[in-house]
Amino acid sequence: MKNSTYEKVAGILGGMGPEATVDLLNRIIQLTPATDDNDHVRCIIDNNPKVPSRIKALIEHVGENPGPCMAEMAQKLEEWGADFLCIPCNTAHYYYDYANNAVSIPVVNLIDLTVKHVLETNPEIKRVGVLCSTAVISTKLYENGFGEMNVEVIYPEESFQTSLLEVIKSIKAGDTGAEVQSSFANIVTNVIEQGSELIVIACTELGIISNNVSFPLADATKILAEEIIARAKHV
Repeated sequence: MKNSTYEKVAGILGGMGPEATVDLLNRIIQLTPATDDNDHVRCIIDNNPKVPSRIKALIEHVGENPGPCMAEMAQKLEEWGADFLCIPCNTAHYYYDYANNAVSIPVVNLIDLTVKHVLETNPEIKRVGVLCSTAVISTKLYENGFGEMNVEVIYPEESFQTSLLEVIKSIKAGDTGAEVQSSFANIVTNVIEQGSELIVIACTELGIISNNVSFPLADATKILAEEIIARAKHV
């Protein structure tokens, strides 16, 4: 039986997309206070790029439901020894209940975690810009959380949101070059000009290229990495 000093093992439902999963692992490593290998967090990662496309299912309405695949991944990670699970994909949280209901261990909800972090660190905030996939907009994942606290969610205007989806697709294809970064900078400017007081990076792909943004940010990937470390080490 695991005792109270046992360091918990994180299970990661990865591959949505693969580079975003690697980015999360890098952040866990970078944010963990460590002087030796043993100080780092043990992670069991199912880096599964074969999860059915969330974009095809939610936007194009032609794709397979990703939920059952995510549930199977969650069960396997529990069997392999994970003490808690996380899903480093904002869009996939539309299917959160599939994973959560498939296991007996906790599943971190990235949307709830990010909203809570923003509200706790910015208690007076009234307008939040959210950069995310179009599927997250259509499912109102962030609007529901922020709306309960009367915080307005601002998205890029339609043409900029179309560009943002192309940026996300480019990053998934391995392109993080100057053109992609320039397009992203223009999108950031658009939500700032609409009155955003802070921008939530609510797509794990976007976290890969958001390091140079000087405007106040809440990066969901960084928030998740910090939560994983805290849970693993009982902080």
